[in-house]
Amino acid sequence: MKTAKRLIPAVVCILILVAALPSYGTAQTVTSAATIDAKAVDALIAEQVKTRGLVGVSVAIMQDGRIVLAKGYGVSSLPDRRPVSDETMFAIGSITKQFTSACVLLLAEDGKLSVADKVAKYYPDLTRAGDITLLDLMNHVSGYPDYYPLDFVDRRMIKPIAPDELIRLYGTGKLDFEPGSRYSYSNTGYVLLGRVVEKVSGESFGAVLTRRILKPLGLEHTVYEPDPRDAGLAKGFTTFVLSGPVPAEPEAKGWIAAAGAIYATASDLAKWDLALIDGKLLKPESFKLMTNPRKLSDGRTSNYGCGLAVSERTGLTVLSHNGAVAGFLAQNMMVPANRSATVLLSNFDASGDVGALYRQVVATIFPKGPDVPKIAGPPAPEKAKELFLKLQEGAINRSQFGEEFNVFLTDEKIKGASERLKPYGAPTGAALEGINERGGMEVTTVRLSFKSGSLRALMYRMPDGKVEQFFIYKD
Repeated sequence: MKTAKRLIPAVVCILILVAALPSYGTAQTVTSAATIDAKAVDALIAEQVKTRGLVGVSVAIMQDGRIVLAKGYGVSSLPDRRPVSDETMFAIGSITKQFTSACVLLLAEDGKLSVADKVAKYYPDLTRAGDITLLDLMNHVSGYPDYYPLDFVDRRMIKPIAPDELIRLYGTGKLDFEPGSRYSYSNTGYVLLGRVVEKVSGESFGAVLTRRILKPLGLEHTVYEPDPRDAGLAKGFTTFVLSGPVPAEPEAKGWIAAAGAIYATASDLAKWDLALIDGKLLKPESFKLMTNPRKLSDGRTSNYGCGLAVSERTGLTVLSHNGAVAGFLAQNMMVPANRSATVLLSNFDASGDVGALYRQVVATIFPKGPDVPKIAGPPAPEKAKELFLKLQEGAINRSQFGEEFNVFLTDEKIKGASERLKPYGAPTGAALEGINERGGMEVTTVRLSFKSGSLRALMYRMPDGKVEQFFIYKD
C-alpha cells in the first residue's frame, strides 16, 4: 500500500497508460483481446524472473473471460526455497481498496448506508466530518492526510495500533485541502471505510468480506489479515540501493487493515476482475459509480473512481490499481470491453524490475493494432538505441532516413545534438512504451535508460524500414 506514489500504477501512478479518460459505461467498440501465445509469455516471465533476480512472482492472464495462464515462478521464501505455486498467496496491498469499496457499495445496495452519508454519522469528532462523505473517502478527495506517506515501514508501524486510534490520530488534525477540491491518495480514508463497514454490519470487516464476496465468488485463496505463520503465504523481501533481497519487516497489525491487508493468488484476482466485469457482484449502477472518475470542485477530473483508476489504451477503457506493502508489489488491470485482465504479484519490492516485467506482460492482452504496419528491420527499441548512438557520435547514416527527414536533419542539427547527447553515455536499456499508426507509418515511443536518468525517443518508420522521423525528448 505505501504512499500514493508507490501504490498507484505511473503518471498518478495507478494509470497504465494515459489518454482521454472516459467514464466506463460509454459506448465502446468491443474488441477481442490479442491472441496470446501462453507458452511464449510463460517463457518470457521465467527468463525475466531469473535475469532480474526476482524472488517469486505469480501471474494470471485472462482473455475473453478465460484464464489462459496462471502460474507461479521463483520461490515463496528464500530460506526454505519453497517454489511459488498457483495457490501461493501474496500480499496485494492497495488492490484491497477495490474489495473495501465493493463492501461499502453492497451495504448501500442493501439500504444500510448511503455513499452520500457524512463521516459525521459514524465518526462525529473527526475534522470536517459534517462536510465529507463516504464517497469522498472512496475517491481520495476527502483531504484527510495519508498516514503512510513513505515507502518503508517507519518506527510507528512496528507497533500494533487499533484502527480507531489510527483514525483519531490522522482524522482530527488539519486537512490537507478543502474536501472535493483535489485528488490526493490517502490510506486513512480506507481504514475509516473499513470501520464504517464494521459499524453498519455489526461484523468484523474480514467476516463481511468473506460472507459477501469471497465465498459467493469462490475465491478460496484470498484472505484478510491472515496469520503470518500460514505456510500458504509468500514471505516478503526488500532491497536497498541495489542490494540483493533481504527479509522485509512487515507493518504491525492495524496499520494497513481495509486499506491493504488482503493476501490472494493471481488467479483469484483474475476471477474477481471477471465477477466485476460480468456484474456477478454489484448492480450496474454500483459498478458505474465504482468506475466513474471523480469530478473535482474546479471541474477537473481525477481519473480515479472507487479503488480503481480509469484510463484508456488502444481505444479501450482500462481499470487498474497496484499495491505495495512491506516486501510485496502487486498489479491488477482489467479491460471490461473484452473481458480481459492481467495480474502480477511479487514478493520482492524491487519496483523497477517488477514494473518492467509487468509492462511486458500487460501488453499481451491488448490488440496488437492491426493497422500498424509490419516494419522491415529490427524492433523499435533496438533501432532507437542504434540511432541514438549514431546521433551521439555525429556519424549518421543518411541512407536509412526518408527524403524529408534528411533535408530537415542538417549537419548543424546533427552537430548540436551530438554535443548535447554525449554527456548521457551509452543507453543501459531501451523499452517500448507506445505504438500506433499514422500516415501508413509505425509510430513508436521508446524510453532510453542511462546511468544518470532517461530520455524518450519518438520514431516514425515506413514498412520498408525507412525512418521518417527520429526525435528525442527529456523524460
